Amino acid sequence: MAAAPGKSCGACTMCCSALEIAHFNKPAGPLCAHCRLGGGCTIYAERPAVCRDFECEWLTSRDLPRQLRPDLVGTILMEDGDSDEYRAVCAPERPMAWRHPRVFAHLVAVAKSGRIVVAKAGLTSWRIFGSGEWGPTV
Repeated sequence: MAAAPGKSCGACTMCCSALEIAHFNKPAGPLCAHCRLGGGCTIYAERPAVCRDFECEWLTSRDLPRQLRPDLVGTILMEDGDSDEYRAVCAPERPMAWRHPRVFAHLVAVAKSGRIVVAKAGLTSWRIFGSGEWGPTV
């Protein structure tokens, strides 16, 4: 999928820190060794397929406003192909960023559509329901 018109990662490098990158044995949390904050990937042309294939929901969706860009709200909105869940993955330094009013309203709306919605911060995760209720996952 390509970026929506008018959108680009810009200075956002949240996927380079918040997400696990097994190819580099990089756990979720620390910044990837190939990332420069505000400057992006130093091996961009040769980056592995897992990095080439990843695009966050903000980047590809025309409907998500600039205010939901991951680095601005501390949360990456994304589809999880392995589990078919819709996820909000928080920046390690902002573990409750998914509770930001704009992010939470978006997650509730997605849950109302029938999707399973999960917010993650490190090893902790919460399920968000269409009713606006939420609770820890088991």
